[in-house]
Amino acid sequence: MSRLLVTNALPYANGPLHLGHLLGAIQSDIWVRAQRMNGYEVSYLCADDAHGTAIMLAAEKAGLTPEAFIEEIRQSHEQDFAAFGVNFDQYHSTHSNENRKLATLIYTRLRAGNYVAHRCIRQLFDPEKQMFLPDRYIKGRCPKCGAPDQYGDNCEVCGATYTPTDLIDPRSTVSGVAPVMRDSEHYFFELSQFESLLREWLAGRLRHDGRPVAHRSIVVKLREWLDGGLKDWDISRDAPYFGFPIPDAPGKFFYVWLDAPVGYLASFKALCDRTGLIFEHFLNADSQAEMHHFLGKDIINFHGLFWPAMLHGAGMRMPTALHVNGHLTVNGAKMSKSRGTFICARTYMDAGLPAEFLRYYFATMLSDEPVDMDLNLQTFQELVNSHLVGKWVNIASRTAGFTQKYFHGRLADHFEQQEATLWQQWLALYENIGTLYAGDHFAEVIRRFVTISDQVNVYITTKAPWVIAKDVSRRDELQQVCTLALHGFRLLSALLKPVLPSTVAAAEVFLDAPISSFGDARCTLFGHTIKTFVPLLSRLDPKRLDAMVAASTQVETAQVTTTMPSAGKKNMNETAHKITPDASASHASGTIRIDDFAKLDLRVGKVLACQFVEGSEKLLRFELDAGELGTRQIFSGIRMAYSEPEKLVGHHVVFVANLAPRKMRFGLSEGMILSAGSNDTDLFLLEVDQDARPGAPVR
Repeated sequence: MSRLLVTNALPYANGPLHLGHLLGAIQSDIWVRAQRMNGYEVSYLCADDAHGTAIMLAAEKAGLTPEAFIEEIRQSHEQDFAAFGVNFDQYHSTHSNENRKLATLIYTRLRAGNYVAHRCIRQLFDPEKQMFLPDRYIKGRCPKCGAPDQYGDNCEVCGATYTPTDLIDPRSTVSGVAPVMRDSEHYFFELSQFESLLREWLAGRLRHDGRPVAHRSIVVKLREWLDGGLKDWDISRDAPYFGFPIPDAPGKFFYVWLDAPVGYLASFKALCDRTGLIFEHFLNADSQAEMHHFLGKDIINFHGLFWPAMLHGAGMRMPTALHVNGHLTVNGAKMSKSRGTFICARTYMDAGLPAEFLRYYFATMLSDEPVDMDLNLQTFQELVNSHLVGKWVNIASRTAGFTQKYFHGRLADHFEQQEATLWQQWLALYENIGTLYAGDHFAEVIRRFVTISDQVNVYITTKAPWVIAKDVSRRDELQQVCTLALHGFRLLSALLKPVLPSTVAAAEVFLDAPISSFGDARCTLFGHTIKTFVPLLSRLDPKRLDAMVAASTQVETAQVTTTMPSAGKKNMNETAHKITPDASASHASGTIRIDDFAKLDLRVGKVLACQFVEGSEKLLRFELDAGELGTRQIFSGIRMAYSEPEKLVGHHVVFVANLAPRKMRFGLSEGMILSAGSNDTDLFLLEVDQDARPGAPVR
């Protein structure tokens, strides 16, 4: 029997799970369940990612030790995953003895192989907290435009990128004091030594079957980084830091991203110690077992470059495949607390929504391609009610009663010719379901489910067993109809089992016929006796969705934001100064006088066209009707907030008309479109009444 080691991306131990976390976890759990039905022996693992400066500071703020802080969150994560049917064989923490030992082992092997270099770097240091500061814990005035309160890596107003040492009047966000420059010796993993190996690995030439290790788009992206030249990776951090100390290096700790993926192996080691599995059989360089990682597309550089190189350098086996999912939006936009669409896993469950409805909805869109997915709540309701209740469960509810009433639950001993022909047609549609699951083609599996369901229901409607039952002379025909329909129901149950494990388990009880593999449902149940049918699912009540949204809604104060793109910008939602009439506000908060505001020429623009920008993950290209000012082209960094930009055509927006044009590699940007939001949590274009004239000044 082939053996698989499967991991899910590690959630960070700083807050509750949300639906974005569940997308990847549900994908991996469905895949694992399908592979077990395909006959594989699978070890399915996950853990909390529990180290780093952010954890240390969050625990301090909460008045807890880091250990107590992360344990409370780990327990909540494990419970929430289980509530959605994500059934890990081991759920662990990266802050564990197993991980400390394995991270230390891998590091010492890399050091012995001359893959670790030392060099001195200059960093900003907080003299009050006595700690070196990560970029995001330093703020100051932008060295390019002078905007206050900007982070240490990029300006959210002008889009400039820089190093923390470039900031004007920097301050620590931890203590508020001005940091000082200090030298520190850091340790670097020399990734460039593994370039040839990584190219071989990405091409699949190190796999037994020669297949690529990930979807083509992921391989292309990873090769772009290879072609750009691999840089050494800083794997150390200075005390104080919550993590594992580096051997023979007092005051130095492993950077969280070194020990985080090692957490996969640590979780597996804990499972081995508990169950008797042999760790080395899976992790030795010559292991014939497979190792599959499920992860989001935002962390492919760590899993597709650093991680396989680290494993190889330490004399361990490299991953077999990366299964990558895209981001999740809700109702067509980024998850938002103000709109009630930043939905936590527990909030979903507390609203009384069936967990398996979400599993099914995700499955309808998941494929091997890492595309972004949208949870449209209206579509969600309509789809699960139609597919699961109206199609699948309806098959059993329309025929099981007749089987019990007239035949004591006994199915026919054979199929007549018409039924035998239809059965073969349905089996043909069912063919290769296990292979489709193995290839991450969940959406195609669901398409086949809908097709077979429709054909079964058409057969039932055409035969009308409720009419046949009235004629005593047609009892054999009635039994044929019910027998074929319930065979179809069982076939569909097998198809759905990885997606709806709990509901299908109830269906197996009703059929009194277990489904252990995809092949089981191909076998006929002639002469078999079923049990009394109990309704498996109820229609989703839209009031429960309303309750979930209401419980997720947080009132936020909108900020006026501007969206001006800049090459190399990390965060495209540039927050402008708040506009406030409060004259007592401090100058540092960005207040202005009325004559400063008057310098802005704000105009109404009608969107004539809006589209994605090829080669950019951040930008949308707008073409605006600006009235007397003519047509304006503006590039705006709000792509993550609007997954269907064509729907913005015809809207009236507000833009800065007198901003100097900015030449970009995509073209000339002739202005700046205004939006409102709370930085990364949500973003909305500012719109005016449709009757407003394009080009009209905003006063």
